Amino acid sequence: MTDYRRLRVALLGAGAVGSQVAALLRQHADELADRAGARLELAGIAVRDIDAKRDVDLPRELFTTDAESLIVGSDIVIELMGGIEPARAYLLHAINSGADIVTANKALLATHGPEIFDAADQVGAEVYYEAAAAGAIPIIRPLRDSLAGDRVQRIMGIVNGTTNYILDRMDTEGAEFADVLANAQRLGYAEADPTADVEGYDAAQKAAILASLAFHTTVPLDAVHREGITSIDRSMMDAARHAGYVIKLLAVCERLVEASGESISVRVYPALVDRKHPLASVHGANNAVFVQAEAAGNLMFYGAGAGGVQTASAVLGDVVSAARRHIAGGVGVGESTLANLPIVPIGRVTTRYQITLEVDDRPGVLATVASTLSEGRVSIATVEQTVITAGNGEPGVARLVIGTHKAVEQDLSDTVERLAASGVVERVVSVLRVEGD
Repeated sequence: MTDYRRLRVALLGAGAVGSQVAALLRQHADELADRAGARLELAGIAVRDIDAKRDVDLPRELFTTDAESLIVGSDIVIELMGGIEPARAYLLHAINSGADIVTANKALLATHGPEIFDAADQVGAEVYYEAAAAGAIPIIRPLRDSLAGDRVQRIMGIVNGTTNYILDRMDTEGAEFADVLANAQRLGYAEADPTADVEGYDAAQKAAILASLAFHTTVPLDAVHREGITSIDRSMMDAARHAGYVIKLLAVCERLVEASGESISVRVYPALVDRKHPLASVHGANNAVFVQAEAAGNLMFYGAGAGGVQTASAVLGDVVSAARRHIAGGVGVGESTLANLPIVPIGRVTTRYQITLEVDDRPGVLATVASTLSEGRVSIATVEQTVITAGNGEPGVARLVIGTHKAVEQDLSDTVERLAASGVVERVVSVLRVEGD
């Protein structure tokens, strides 16, 4: 057996991911030592409750409730607690104690990333966070390292497995949102309180991280436009299918070139994706990230976006990288955010739309709708009309599904407001963006 240098590894948190990381560190100790060039010694696991039930059987003597003492003297600190505090304080303590850190904490990085990265830069430490954006999918290193010499133009990602599972079931089985959500909760895909997933908060955190890397710009979480999927129903799914689309909750990070210079847009919302696009074939709770770069062209990263052992794979990859850096020596590589591109509001984005309206079924209505759209600088590409209720001598109700050419979001939003107040529109059923052209 090779006599490797030993590195102390502290683990904070022993939930679904943390317990798997601990088990794999112990189970594959020799193999990991060969890969890292150092023996990774699990010094301890900090938890709130030592007696809590866990997915993996681990020696009781590894556990402690004293995280701060465990951190001191450790070479690598893995944070898998989640939440903001005390995770933030522990990571800053680890950095100031001379450790490199590995985290899967998307919420923390999306809100306090600059503070953590700056602290690491000050002491020459490094922050590893491959598991923070898309579970087991390797996307952080490609954006940070492999594409560092390229110019990323656009990222479209399905980065939340819960919402993809729900929308996929609604699309393939014709199920309603509430029924699929309840089933997702029974299967463990969705939390008892699913707000973070279904309202797009989780995806927005990941979008902020991906955009910061792709465009070398600090993207605060409150700069990410966010919409969830709770308004999506069977009729919207049917209309999307009929038009050749599928609805996905997308994180879209885009470089914009305007007369005033370059800027970026970062947004999360349910969108129509052409069924021929690679993202349309992402089923179940899987994730995928589609990257468009100037020189590299189109790239797609696909796989499990969650799960204890799957996410543990990404965490251990970071641990091996951190160990190799310790052996090689030198300061850590800081985050590149020097581009400092301005982040534009959603109103400046240009894309295509599908507008669904319920209107009076009488002569002249379509002409009024078309005129209102034209006045608002929104050009019609397709129109489909279906009679919902007959009028028996009085005006009935018809449904219009209107596909547009590319339009500015603010123009579209203002025009839809005018349509709603026009007197011929009974109800604006939905407005969905079309992405992936």
